[in-house]
Amino acid sequence: MDESVTAPEAAAPRLPVHKTYKLYVGGAFPRSESGRSIRVTSARGEHLAHAALASRKDARDAVVAARGAFGPWAARSAYNRGQILYRIAEMMEGRRAHFVQDTVDAQGVGRAEAGDIVSAAIDRWVYYAGWTDKIAQVLGTGNPVSGPYENNSAPEPTGVVAVLAPQDAPLLGLVAVVAPVIAAGNTAVVIASERAPLPAVTLAEALATSDLPGGVVNILTGRTAELATPLAAHADVNALDLAGAGELATDLETAAATTLTRVLRPAPSPDWTTLPGLTRITPFLETKTVWQPAGR
Repeated sequence: MDESVTAPEAAAPRLPVHKTYKLYVGGAFPRSESGRSIRVTSARGEHLAHAALASRKDARDAVVAARGAFGPWAARSAYNRGQILYRIAEMMEGRRAHFVQDTVDAQGVGRAEAGDIVSAAIDRWVYYAGWTDKIAQVLGTGNPVSGPYENNSAPEPTGVVAVLAPQDAPLLGLVAVVAPVIAAGNTAVVIASERAPLPAVTLAEALATSDLPGGVVNILTGRTAELATPLAAHADVNALDLAGAGELATDLETAAATTLTRVLRPAPSPDWTTLPGLTRITPFLETKTVWQPAGR
């Protein structure tokens, strides 16, 4: 044996590829224009990642993206919107393991309970997918009038909705407030849970790989107080969901008074596992009534 031949050197240890968490605006994943980030820890205080710290400029960009997407999204058939919401459920099912781990980290629960939470979030997309083509049937009506006229009322989407996601239910609560908004034909600018934003970023990846058009849902991570006030006062935001506002709710409602026609106040102790029917859809609808002559 030739002793000059040496054994191969041990392979160098592999360096893991760490994920860069970004915003989700207009169907793309930009970094915050400020270049800032926020440290994210698990429910047990363990370091998980650094998420983008969105600025007011990012919030304004998200509103522009949502406004641009509103017309085409509202014009789609209700049946087609239902198909797209169902596709989101499919994409979440395919990334189930990732969502379960995010939920374990964010909420400090066991894997079995996290699996139940993820299942409920996926099922909530299917639930609202089934509502899309029934909203007009349930809430629309033909009105009796005196005279040779027909009078019909039909619900229409309000427009751009700013949504403050629940702080203590970063996945199921997030889906529970976003899905009904877009099921009705609105577009959304979402402020993710400040304490646990990573499930929202993972959801954004599922949205981006589904059939949902860019700009229909825009997700911002960062400080709720910094982002919520300019959104509440934004003249091109038509409605505000204060689900995750906490102590900011009163101030945000005041900021919205001169610009918003609709504000959904937070429930005192919401149970996100309960199916709400139309109660999270109707606040973001307007009723259009049409008169027309009957007969000749």
